[in-house]
Amino acid sequence: MTLTNLIFRPSQAVLLVLSLATGVLTSCHPNRGAGTSEESTDTPTSGHVGISVDETFAPVLESQVDTFQKLYVDAHLKVTYQPEDNVFLDLLNDKVKVVVASRELNAGEKKELDKQNMLPRATKVGIDGLAIILHPSNPDSLLTVAQLRGIFSGQTTNWSQLSGQKKLGAINVVFDANRSSTSRFLRDTLLHGAALSPKAFAAQSNPKLLDYVATHPAAIGVVGVNWISDFDDPTVRDYRRRIRVASITARPNPKPSDYIQPFQVYLAPMTPQLLRDNPELQQYPLRRDIYAISREARAGLGSGFVSFVAGQKGQLIFQKSGLMPANMQARIVTTNKRQ
Repeated sequence: MTLTNLIFRPSQAVLLVLSLATGVLTSCHPNRGAGTSEESTDTPTSGHVGISVDETFAPVLESQVDTFQKLYVDAHLKVTYQPEDNVFLDLLNDKVKVVVASRELNAGEKKELDKQNMLPRATKVGIDGLAIILHPSNPDSLLTVAQLRGIFSGQTTNWSQLSGQKKLGAINVVFDANRSSTSRFLRDTLLHGAALSPKAFAAQSNPKLLDYVATHPAAIGVVGVNWISDFDDPTVRDYRRRIRVASITARPNPKPSDYIQPFQVYLAPMTPQLLRDNPELQQYPLRRDIYAISREARAGLGSGFVSFVAGQKGQLIFQKSGLMPANMQARIVTTNKRQ
């Protein structure tokens, strides 16, 4: 099966071809190690299991969970959507068997699970992009990574510092929630460990963030792209009418055509040689991987769900949502535009 996304340039078309990768998924194998319970009665397709998900990925994971439970009617997933820190606390405290997050376990978390004789497994299941969103009236919709760094660090505090636009006034930086994965990613990756702007605040959820940006002309926010990328979802279509997605580039001295949004073609893995040979291509600067991490000590329902998400049906759900599936191979084909 082949899936495509098209991005057109003035003189050419850039085609992203996604094909399902084949092979054995490591998440299908049972855990080896201590902690197996003889009283466990769940199987990879039946029983009950707790799962904690970074709320940044709520739309696409709700689709994954709904599809899985429709296919396997005896499977009952108790899923909670929370900020990233709470997700990992649930895993460490054995409140859930599986988490879905935008990072792997850190050294301290691995050490804690090692004390519990747990051998956690992380499976990369997708690639996400963080969308920078603005009010539709904001004319500053082309932003460089350097400009974003100034905004989110608090060094750039007024929209007039970017383009001379004085009407909007002070910049309102808003995130989804305290201790969220989006704020952590920007702090670690964009700001290289520096603190975020002290004036930034949390809207307490992604829907509230989107509503805030849609009603405050001076606001700038950050959301996972799956909140605004599935155009079959009427809620997404409503959000897209009410906000503007900024175009970003990491290139120095950029041309207008250098600014890109988090489309799949720009989330796809690209080798340095591919980028050198195709100067029209670039990767979206705010990309991050998505992991499903299991602490199950046996092949139970949690492992079954991870296998589903990393398998063909789960990967197609990621593709439809606008994210880049992890287990698909991308091939870039550049063709001349017909005259």
